[in-house]
Amino acid sequence: MNWKMIYLARRNPGLKPEEFPQAWREHSALGAQCTNVKAKVLSVAQCSRVLDAPALPGANLDYDGVNLLGIRDRAVSDDIWSDPETLAIMRPDEPRVFDRYVRDFTLLCSEQVLRDEPRTDSLLVGFVQRAAGASDTAWQSAKAAAAGLPGAGRCVWNAVEATPPPGYPYDAIVEWWYPADEALRAALTPQGLPASLPSALSAGIAVPASVFMHLRVTHRRG
Repeated sequence: MNWKMIYLARRNPGLKPEEFPQAWREHSALGAQCTNVKAKVLSVAQCSRVLDAPALPGANLDYDGVNLLGIRDRAVSDDIWSDPETLAIMRPDEPRVFDRYVRDFTLLCSEQVLRDEPRTDSLLVGFVQRAAGASDTAWQSAKAAAAGLPGAGRCVWNAVEATPPPGYPYDAIVEWWYPADEALRAALTPQGLPASLPSALSAGIAVPASVFMHLRVTHRRG
């Protein structure tokens, strides 16, 4: 099983939206000083909200970025928060970049690749809640249908595997990767969101309570 820690981040209100990606890259660079963390975090994809194009209809504008962290194993998600180097180096810098400490907007997930195509720099990410009363069959149908989003290449379903922090009540996080921002917009703009979602996916999730973001990778490692 592949494990991930996934952030749904808001910037420090003192930063302008366009300043956030660079501040985030600077924060990530501090991780080079954390030898324990480098061995535990296998990959990083910092994905910032697209700002240099008209907003995708229906996409959420309340958050600023999503971080997709591939981790070595399940235990990393527990012990990283008490790691001495993390506490000494990374945590003091978090309020400079984000509106709260990272632990308070991080979800632990297991990864299932539904469509295995190359990663790019353009993606839509959905933080989804299971619909109230949705049967296991409906939930599995929703997962299978996620791979049918128009125009998407790679598709990844990340099941939330631990109690999420307060205010982040999601059951799965879905990644849809597109060849380029233009391809994403061409595929999804005519109907916008959530109308572009496959019907079985819409039936299995609580659409109004879910968050969809048009993102671009602004820093990658691994």
